[in-house]
Amino acid sequence: LTIGFLFGTNPIFTVSLALIWGFAIVADSAQFSAAISELAEREYIGTALTLQTSLGFLLTLITIRLVPPIQALVGWKWAFAFLALGPAVGIWAMETLRRSGAATRLASGKG
Repeated sequence: LTIGFLFGTNPIFTVSLALIWGFAIVADSAQFSAAISELAEREYIGTALTLQTSLGFLLTLITIRLVPPIQALVGWKWAFAFLALGPAVGIWAMETLRRSGAATRLASGKG
């Protein structure tokens, strides 16, 4: 949410935040992949991981495509705010998983 508010300020701040954001956003992929590989039926692990990766790339494509029209409507300060929906859905999904019985199968029963 904050990167849009740095538009027009010192580029060092914007680039620094973009790098931190980029490194942080990549980190959650491993958690979802690990959960899928531990929870999917053995014969479908490859398919489940392929589906996850494909949907991830599709979602990235769609969101990158939506930034310019959103920017035209609300300006740069708010153009990236809609991206917060992705992490919100991820948090909801992981919280739903945590409350389900399947969570006990994660991390060799330590989930």
